[in-house]
Amino acid sequence: MKKTLAINGHRIFVASEGPLDGPPVVLLHHGLGAVRSWREQVPSLASAGFRVIAYDRWGHGRSGARAAYAMPHFEPDLRDLEALLAELGLEQAALVGHSDGGKIALYYAAANPDRVTCLAIVSTHIYVEPEMAPGIHAVRKDFENDTRFQVKMRRVHGNKAESLFWGWYQGWTAPEVLKWDLRPVIKRITCPTLVVQGLEDEHISPAQARELSASLPGAALFLLPGAGHMLPQDFPEVFNPILLEFLEKNHAGLRPKRVCRMQPDQTSPGIRACMLP
Repeated sequence: MKKTLAINGHRIFVASEGPLDGPPVVLLHHGLGAVRSWREQVPSLASAGFRVIAYDRWGHGRSGARAAYAMPHFEPDLRDLEALLAELGLEQAALVGHSDGGKIALYYAAANPDRVTCLAIVSTHIYVEPEMAPGIHAVRKDFENDTRFQVKMRRVHGNKAESLFWGWYQGWTAPEVLKWDLRPVIKRITCPTLVVQGLEDEHISPAQARELSASLPGAALFLLPGAGHMLPQDFPEVFNPILLEFLEKNHAGLRPKRVCRMQPDQTSPGIRACMLP
């Protein structure tokens, strides 16, 4: 099902799959992403019995345009998430967030512990490292010079592509962002949490994933050799089984259907994958 909802005075495009009575899973895309960023995950989750809800955040994809973005605290996006859950009649949901979507999930779970059954946080930084700057500037170079990247951005975001990119870039390169730190917030999170990151992530050091998981009692941590920042898109055959097992164990009391054992994946050299028996 695909539809556009009026949320907080602007249009939000929502796509959902899976049984309506399935445990709801809300997917929060990365900073330059959209619903299509989850195309490798949605069918897998829906076929496992989850009600999968992905949406284009305000200013992205097929949602309405916005004049300004809200990094690093994402207040308007958090209000949209709250209103969307209310519009869909969801008292509780699991949240899966990638990069900026992971930050939104962390903020929301910290503020609404009774609304989030569990969290899956992917490639998400919780404070700014100096090492981030080269990766962000490299994306700017691609946007300015790589025709394929420009075409892709316009195909996904239409005439919002230019304002979205510069809103994202300026948001994460503003001097005041250097003081941003999510660590005091995440201490309030109580739900089961999965943290996944590629060891070759060009935007975040593995130390952040380790610190995030260590801050949350009982959190599961997967650091995947050979994977970069776009792990869900580049290695769905590795990521999806990890995510499914976590959700089946922790969301809405589902009984686990899989046993996850870390074994070398012969199809993806350098990656240690969650292989299903």
